[in-house]
Amino acid sequence: MVSKKLKTIFLVSIPLFIAHGLEEYFTNFYNIDPISKFVFGYFEKMSIYQATFLLFHIMFWLLLIISYLLITNEKWQLRLMIIPGLIYIFELHHIIKYLITWNYYPGLITALLFPVIGLLFWKELIKNFQA
Repeated sequence: MVSKKLKTIFLVSIPLFIAHGLEEYFTNFYNIDPISKFVFGYFEKMSIYQATFLLFHIMFWLLLIISYLLITNEKWQLRLMIIPGLIYIFELHHIIKYLITWNYYPGLITALLFPVIGLLFWKELIKNFQA
């Protein structure tokens, strides 16, 4: 079962994810990041309408799958919490890019908070798995 503390840590991270996405958007992260270009490069060849339509459906399908898993049983609720935990780790790439270049890398400012939240989150998630 997912503890109240783990839910709270996750809830606190949601505004950070929103701020981080906005920082990335307003600093043109999508134009310079090789991972972003790899993941979304396929959509460049499509019209805006076609890409939006396809991305909407992909996100909807993922929502349906995750929703099903969430209502299946409490073990899946806990297992699915691994996904944001991995994203907290992945967001370290902003800090790593900064440390390599010693220049601002889009998304860096908000990414500085992910290690703190990620550490608290993983500590609690591991405790939940042990319980």
